[in-house]
Amino acid sequence: MATTMLGMLGVFLCALAVRADVMPQADFDLLKVRGTWYLVGFATNADWFVSHKASMKMGTATLTPQPNGDLEMDYSSLKPDGSCWTMSHLAKKTDIPGKFTFHSQHWDNENDMRVVDVKYDEYSLVHTIKTKAGSSYILNKLYSRTQDPSQAVLDKFTQFSLEQGILKENIAILPKNGQCS
Repeated sequence: MATTMLGMLGVFLCALAVRADVMPQADFDLLKVRGTWYLVGFATNADWFVSHKASMKMGTATLTPQPNGDLEMDYSSLKPDGSCWTMSHLAKKTDIPGKFTFHSQHWDNENDMRVVDVKYDEYSLVHTIKTKAGSSYILNKLYSRTQDPSQAVLDKFTQFSLEQGILKENIAILPKNGQCS
C-alpha cells in the first residue's frame, strides 16, 4: 500500500513539474504573429470556468509586435446585446523568445504566457499560468487565422490541454460569433 501511494505521489509530482516547464516553440518569430487571430479554443483548470463555459463565444485578438520585442494584444468579442467587449494587454518580452509576462488590470492577475506551438499562417497554441493572491491556474488558448481550424489542430489543442492536467469537460471549442466593428 505504501509503495503504491509513493508511486502515485511520484507520478503526480512529475506531472506538476512537466506543467511548470512548458517551453515556447524553439524557433519563435515575433514578427510572424502580427495580425488578427480568432480565439477558437479555451481550456483551463480555473474554478470560474464551469459557470461561464456555456456563454463563451469566439472572439478576435489583434497581435502587434513592438520594436522592443514586447507584444501588444487587443481582444474583442461581440456580446449578446450587440455591444463589444474589449480588453488590451502589453505583454513584456523575457529572455526566452516566445515567453512573455504581463499584469492584467481587468482581472488583477499576473500572467506568464508562452507560445508553445505556432504555424504562423494557420494556428497558435498559447499556454498561460495566471496568478492572483498566491493562487495559480492554467489557461490554454487556441488561436486560428480562420474561424474553422482543421480537426488536426483542434485535436492537438485538446491533447496538449489534457497533458497539462486540464479535465476534458474544461476544454471548449468556442462557437462562432459575430465580429465587433
